[in-house]
Amino acid sequence: MLLFLLFIRIPVIELAGNSTTYFIQEEEMVLGWIHSIEKEEWFETYKREKQNLVLTETHFKTYGAGTPYQAVETETEDGFIQMKMDLVYEKLNITVSENVQTTIFFEDREVPLYRYFDQYETVTIKTTNLPIWEYVRGEFL
Repeated sequence: MLLFLLFIRIPVIELAGNSTTYFIQEEEMVLGWIHSIEKEEWFETYKREKQNLVLTETHFKTYGAGTPYQAVETETEDGFIQMKMDLVYEKLNITVSENVQTTIFFEDREVPLYRYFDQYETVTIKTTNLPIWEYVRGEFL
């Protein structure tokens, strides 16, 4: 019976910095920040699918450099441009900063990443399948 436990893997989203790693159990998360040039909020919704993160939506207030153009559908609501997306990423590399308020949202939680990682630290976000013993002792947000 215990041998069976060695083969159990539980899918999670991993956020790994230079010396700290956290996990999210949820299948979906929103990454939010304040755009450094426009000084407006920007939100991207990602869903965990197998070994990838899929960008399903993005919300922002103004077009500019870096604005996605591969939208499946675009509309405006409450002052935000909302784009339905379907972009697959193996991983995301983000720079965490209090200046831009790098934050993740999932379920009913808001987690300011700049309080969990050092200023300007590069954080890699990806999906992984944790062995059950790592899942039990892992640090979850």
